[in-house]
Amino acid sequence: MPADFFPIQLTHGLLFDLRDSEYPTQVFGVAQGPLALSETDTHFGLVTDGEIALTRGPDRFTLRKGAFFVVPGAADLDGTRGRCLVISRLRYQGLFQIGGPLEARGRLRYIDGCSDTLLVCPPRLGEPCLNHLHIPPGTHQSAHSHPSERIGVIAGGHGTCVTDSGRYPLSPGMAWRIPTGSRHCFVTEDERLDVLAWHPDTDFGPTDENHPMLNRTFLSASATASPGNR
Repeated sequence: MPADFFPIQLTHGLLFDLRDSEYPTQVFGVAQGPLALSETDTHFGLVTDGEIALTRGPDRFTLRKGAFFVVPGAADLDGTRGRCLVISRLRYQGLFQIGGPLEARGRLRYIDGCSDTLLVCPPRLGEPCLNHLHIPPGTHQSAHSHPSERIGVIAGGHGTCVTDSGRYPLSPGMAWRIPTGSRHCFVTEDERLDVLAWHPDTDFGPTDENHPMLNRTFLSASATASPGNR
């Protein structure tokens, strides 16, 4: 049976190389050392322990545990005092963002009493997003699958990922990958489980014809008749 769940400890350097997949991606760990981020890609990350220094051009940011970021183009990470996961979407241009720390639970309802926060929204319909999935203690999710890869890291707590091939214990700082279509569920007992999950594609997001600035703009009759609106 093909592997349906890939757990890996967050060590330094390349963790997963998916450059030949439908959504070309590479996944890196930053652990007690530096990492240079490539100029042609967009890099999504979460600090899992300690603090990370992010340098982008003349700007330098100190990011502590629970901080997340999106960096389009070249930058440098210094993991001398911490660890983080970096998911690089190749040949994609995202929006520079820094946020965090993660909240205690998600803001949106998800299956089986879980909750989710959309930390990084897709700038346009179909583009990548970053999520914080919160799974309360005593949860046994319904088995489910996704139409594209899921990649992430355990941000806090303990639990188990159950798949058709077996059961995988989950602990803080563990990176993971779930291939397209793989059936799985997350299970918790006495502890909650907090998961950072990156999606390479979405069925959600603004378009040129449907976005808040346009939808909440109401032209008056006089404005529509003015030379600038003809």
